[in-house]
Amino acid sequence: MAARQINNPLHVLSHYAALILLALITLAPIWIMVATGFKDDVIVQQKEPIWFFFVPTLDNYEHIMTRGKFDRYLWNSVIVGTVATFLTLFLGGLCAYALARTEFRGRVLVANSTLLVRMVPPAVLAVPAFAMVLNFSLDNDLAVLIFFYTALNLPFAIWLLFGFYKQIPVELEEAAIVDGATPLQVFFRVLLPLMKSGYAVAGIFTFRIAWNEFILALLLTGRTTRTLPVGAAGFITDTGVEWGRIMAMGTLIVIPPLLFTFFAARQIISGMTAGAVKG
Repeated sequence: MAARQINNPLHVLSHYAALILLALITLAPIWIMVATGFKDDVIVQQKEPIWFFFVPTLDNYEHIMTRGKFDRYLWNSVIVGTVATFLTLFLGGLCAYALARTEFRGRVLVANSTLLVRMVPPAVLAVPAFAMVLNFSLDNDLAVLIFFYTALNLPFAIWLLFGFYKQIPVELEEAAIVDGATPLQVFFRVLLPLMKSGYAVAGIFTFRIAWNEFILALLLTGRTTRTLPVGAAGFITDTGVEWGRIMAMGTLIVIPPLLFTFFAARQIISGMTAGAVKG
């Protein structure tokens, strides 16, 4: 009966139609953002929106590149995103490995309870973080933003990597040590290939949050340390909202996380098999 339903052309067509509909619903906001970035103010301000047939213009992108301080915001976002991701993976990996290889009562509870910290919304921490930064005179410093993003993402990284380390048999490490490998060689040649997928997943989430976060970046940065989301909000002025430039800025902001996710996703798939074969 199941095979007959699978071979039924109407059944297959309905499945593909549902998938196409879901894809259109998912991609519609992205298309609206990209299309609006190529419109001038006259088309954007029309009561009846035009999504497909219009004369595109590069004025919004030209304004962002020449007068919008895009290069400074991009540099700040790259520094914050990469450094916060590296610190989160490094510290989270050490904590997860210690929890996975140290036997004590309540070890799994400790690892799972770290997620409770991540459940706190960044908006709740915004005012205390702002007050603390002002008390120590650390405002307008990218290091402060990196510190908070690392602290916010560490619980998830520890919880995720702990599960991956638990799946790796201890006998693999013991066999490598018997063969004369040093602790660093055991980590880089045995554990790291097996953990590639786990670090890729943790890196995707960490970089995405550090790249897109707005509230903390708005409160803890100044004119010279603003990130891309805060820079995009600068087009909301007293005279109105410059939708074309905001959408053009949003299109440029989306590109790096998409590329990072694409390449990291390939590492997830290869890491699931490469470690078992090469280990």
